[in-house]
Amino acid sequence: MNVQDIVNTVSQKAGLDQATTEKVVGTIFSVLEHEADGTSASSFFAKIPGADDLAHQYDVMAAPAGGGGGFLSSLQGALGGVLGEKAGALVNGLAALKASGLDMAQIQKAGETLVQQAEAAAGPDLTNQVLGSVPSLKSHLGLG
Repeated sequence: MNVQDIVNTVSQKAGLDQATTEKVVGTIFSVLEHEADGTSASSFFAKIPGADDLAHQYDVMAAPAGGGGGFLSSLQGALGGVLGEKAGALVNGLAALKASGLDMAQIQKAGETLVQQAEAAAGPDLTNQVLGSVPSLKSHLGLG
């Protein structure tokens, strides 16, 4: 199972269009990439072809296009600076998910389906190890 299979399934089960689903999946993978422990994260991404590329495409730590962003991005930058990259990635990722126009129920359904698909692709032990190293993401996705 590759990342496109995961995007297709999440899109179908969460009732989201393909572009929005790709952004949600890529954003969650990017948060995991920045926050999860190195070895388990790299093993996890190795088992899902394309997940790494999608995470980079929606990199939550990249500067926003156009360089602007106003108050929210300066707040995110300040929080990221105070809390370190790990918390900054989560703050940025959650902001990106909310900015995608989805409500929390849609984000949670997409996150739940993504986790199920990741478990099928990478195995439940490795998936839980990666998610376990980012417990606040699990709670925001309604999984914890």
